[in-house]
Amino acid sequence: MFDVFDAALAIPRQLTAVARRVLVSTLEAVEAVPKIAAALDDVRSTLKHSERLATFAAGELPEIVYQLEEIKARLEKLETSRVSPRNG
Repeated sequence: MFDVFDAALAIPRQLTAVARRVLVSTLEAVEAVPKIAAALDDVRSTLKHSERLATFAAGELPEIVYQLEEIKARLEKLETSRVSPRNG
């Protein structure tokens, strides 16, 4: 008889434990929302900054290539004048 009585009382205890775990998990999730929102704001800000840097780099790349070509031409000119027979 006690086994049936214990089993009958065990079900409400188990349901209460499950309900408590669900409530605790829900509260933890609700508490995490502001942290998640702040992290998403940080990610969004980082992406915007990365986009600005990429745009800047894309705009400056042709100028950098042009300057490197100019430097290369000057170096070739210097190398040619150094090796020329007149300086010999």
